[in-house]
Amino acid sequence: MDTICTHIDQIRPVRAGTEGCEECLALGDGWVHLRMCLSCGHVGCCDSSGNRHATRHFRLTGHPIAASHEPGEDWAWCYADQLMLDAA
Repeated sequence: MDTICTHIDQIRPVRAGTEGCEECLALGDGWVHLRMCLSCGHVGCCDSSGNRHATRHFRLTGHPIAASHEPGEDWAWCYADQLMLDAA
């Protein structure tokens, strides 16, 4: 298994589309932690949240990398390569 993310080239300069999980806000639901897609800026809830919208966004769009959207956290996850990335 590769230990280097092969999707770094898909990171774009993005801004969060919302203050919270886009889908949870529309549903009136809550979340545990937030992740922001580094391809388009979509904000979704983490896998510890009931809806897992960040992972769902990856599955629907193929956008591979999401960064933590939590204060003080500076990391990202590549869904495609299943790798944690430092300093996103």
